[in-house]
Amino acid sequence: MTPLRFRYQTLEFGDVDIHVRTLRDNQQFADADGVAEKLGISSATWPLFGIIWASGEVLAHHMFDYELEGQRILEVGCGIALTSLVLNHRHADITATDYHPEAGAFLLENSELNHGAAIPFMRTGWGDADSGLGEFDLIVGSDLLYEREHIALLADFIEQHAKPQCKVVIVDPGRGQHASFSKKMVGLGYAHTQNKPDTAGYLAQPFPGQILHYAR
Repeated sequence: MTPLRFRYQTLEFGDVDIHVRTLRDNQQFADADGVAEKLGISSATWPLFGIIWASGEVLAHHMFDYELEGQRILEVGCGIALTSLVLNHRHADITATDYHPEAGAFLLENSELNHGAAIPFMRTGWGDADSGLGEFDLIVGSDLLYEREHIALLADFIEQHAKPQCKVVIVDPGRGQHASFSKKMVGLGYAHTQNKPDTAGYLAQPFPGQILHYAR
């Protein structure tokens, strides 16, 4: 099996630089022990966690100056966890989760690249038994709603980890599931708003999606 190839990038947030080791591209693959395969992760989807996607950049920029004081924060489906790295730089109380078996190791490597504290991480799926992570004041994520079945799974996972008063911020690139997801969240007692982000300063192409906000 060909060794993984990496790319080292620096992303700017105002006068702050965040350094990230990612996969070189979405053709990388390494699952010698079949761990990912047993989790249902195919060779085609294996690399997706290790790339910086536009939705992840939008969420990270949104969180760069978001009001955080006193909040316990969870990043769901973190992938390369750019948002968690930004929040860690801000000394936020951030925990990250992802289904991919390599996400935690990449997060640790990138925390060290930025001379930050190790970010608590748990590999868990939205349909898994209670992870024991507890409840959070703020839950964030980007590009999470790939399939229709993800609507109920994600909403239930959020409900499991949300405090009675909780805010949720999800960046959705426009895959067609967010209206049904918002309806589900309203049914759980959340007020819902959404807005188009201004990405002109950091994305080469206009962002087609929305930032979804939920609060109760």
